Parts: sequence; structure tokens; C-alpha cells
Amino acid sequence: MMTEQLDEARDLVLERWIAASPEALYRCWTESELLMRWFAPQPWRTLSAELDVRVGGASLVVMGGPNGEQIPCPGIYLALEPGRRIVSTDAYERAWQPTARPFMTLILSFTPEGEGTRYRAWVRHWSEADRKEHEAMGFHSGWGQCTDQLAELAATL
Repeated sequence: MMTEQLDEARDLVLERWIAASPEALYRCWTESELLMRWFAPQPWRTLSAELDVRVGGASLVVMGGPNGEQIPCPGIYLALEPGRRIVSTDAYERAWQPTARPFMTLILSFTPEGEGTRYRAWVRHWSEADRKEHEAMGFHSGWGQCTDQLAELAATL
């Protein structure tokens, strides 16, 4: 579990209780066919999800917009604790090859709480400007909608 303090200048956090097990939420983040069902906020959709779920493994998720836009989201897994925690970054895209513009590190935690899970997505940006950009892009609404979709799917597993 992370013991670091949030940095208000660089971090954005989405946290909520979800009526699903930590294992179900972890699966939704680590199984391509599940991730593709919830990852993009509507009217966007997930076009592909290549996930090499191991420390040092690469991921590439591509979101598609309603006007044909495509946003590739490359990354590397830094830490994995099945059913508990996922840490990844977009600073690398594969085999420790740096991306052109690192933007964030994602720290996901899945903590059992009652009959469900305390879900936390902690996004640490490389700079305050990156955090502001992500917030202006609609972090709270977009990640909130995706989390609703994630919760709905995870509850069925």
C-alpha cells in the first residue's frame, strides 16, 4: 500500500466504493476482453487492448472517438499485486523505451470494504501543468463515467 502523501499540485484522485470484489475489479483492469467493455467514456469506445500483465510488461490501449479520432495509451506495468494493486506509467511504451511525452503514473488500489471494494485511482502527473491539462480534459467526469462502467461490469463477474 502506498504511504506517500498526495501532492495536490500534481495528483488527481478518484475514489469510491464499488459493489464488487477486489478480484473482479483487478480482472477488469488486466483482461483485455473485459477492459475493452468499460475503459472509454461514451461516446468513445475502446478499439483494442494489448496487455502483457507482468512487471515490466507493456500495454497498449487505443480509444476511438465518435469522429474517427484515435488516442493510443501506451504504458508499462511497474507493480502488480493481484486483487490489490496495479501501478503503471506512460513514461515507457515497451521494453523500457521512453515515450515521446510522459504524462502520468497510475496507482490503482482495490481494498476490501464490507460487501465490496474501496476503489482508488491515483494519477500522479509529471508536472503541475500536466495535472491541470488532465483536469481540463475532463478527468473527473471521464474517469467517473468509466468507473461507473467498470463497477457495472465488475458486479457481474
